[in-house]
Amino acid sequence: MTPSGAEFVRQIKGQIEEVDPAQVHDVLWDENVVLVDVRESDEVAAGKLPGAVHVPRGFLESRIDGAVGDRSKRVVLYCASGNRSALAARTLKEDLGYDNVESMTGGYTLWKDRGYEVDVPRTLSAEQRERYSRHILINEVGLEGQIKLIDSKVLLIGAGALGSPNALYLAAAGIGTIGIVDDDVVDLSNLQRQVAHGTSTIGTPKVESAAKRINDLNPDVTVVQHQQRLDADSVLELFKGYDVIVDGTDNFPTRYLINDAAVRLNKPVVSAAILGFEAQLSVFDTSHPDGPCYRCLFPVPPPAELAPSCGANGVLGVLPGTAGLLQATEVIKLIIGVGDSLRGRLLMYDALAAEFNEVKVRKDPECPVCSRDRDSISDDEMGVFPDYEAFCAAAG
Repeated sequence: MTPSGAEFVRQIKGQIEEVDPAQVHDVLWDENVVLVDVRESDEVAAGKLPGAVHVPRGFLESRIDGAVGDRSKRVVLYCASGNRSALAARTLKEDLGYDNVESMTGGYTLWKDRGYEVDVPRTLSAEQRERYSRHILINEVGLEGQIKLIDSKVLLIGAGALGSPNALYLAAAGIGTIGIVDDDVVDLSNLQRQVAHGTSTIGTPKVESAAKRINDLNPDVTVVQHQQRLDADSVLELFKGYDVIVDGTDNFPTRYLINDAAVRLNKPVVSAAILGFEAQLSVFDTSHPDGPCYRCLFPVPPPAELAPSCGANGVLGVLPGTAGLLQATEVIKLIIGVGDSLRGRLLMYDALAAEFNEVKVRKDPECPVCSRDRDSISDDEMGVFPDYEAFCAAAG
């Protein structure tokens, strides 16, 4: 005789380990215990156990490994009343090979009835859920990662070839605030590669043109227009309001200024350079003990003949799209805190050969900037900041 649904659940509960909410409360912040909420998203929106990760029952098989990570950890599953979590626990034990898995008796309802603390997660609007639905489906991003993107602030130095793809794709990804620094206006020659602008915006300041395009793409994004040239007098105050700096410049004096100010303020810089058919990309993040800065890679700029500008030697129109999208990817990874960044690595792309190569970039213990105490980087010894134009001219 086929058992009823209630009888079937009772049989399942006899095959798994169950744990009382009081016991779960005792190990709430134990790093060796993973709490997994298997309810649906609308249920979780009303509240969940502190520190719990959300893996809906319907996605358990495909997402649990990413949520738990180390299978040696103790896994405690819960739902609203303890039934779905019991079924999920048996799946983990019998089908997926998890040994140390339990279901919490009474689920979230009993937990809340006993007066234990709950977290009420931030939620997205229905429109935001639809806009970012493909992000939310990715286990490494999910709702929490998307909220991090919405809360983040990214500063683009330059709204040109590299700044354009960064602006568009970071806006599409939901970066909450995008600042743009550029003092130039849109020119016809820009449109071969600077895709944030168009024929209708020729003669318009690039920050204004890019802001208009971003707001059309994603009205949720706040665009802060800094129609100015980045200089030593304003760089520190400007950088303070942002989480990540994106270097899309094409000259060495500005790159050194960006680097020194970012090291001074402990801000990560996602940097790229393009010329002809070649691009270079790295992440300079000295908040990590082994993170080199730009000066660890280039203590002094190369002679001008070895580093001509795109205006002098040209650039393939699609190349900044490739490099800029790689930059945007690194920015998103830094904000969400997933994957391996390009910190300590220089990625080189040869479009003609369709090849990527990589070299290690090590922190220089004698670096004139990042080896120093941060507070001394812009002190009287160096002036507010050194004269980078003179510095680069002398080196050249």
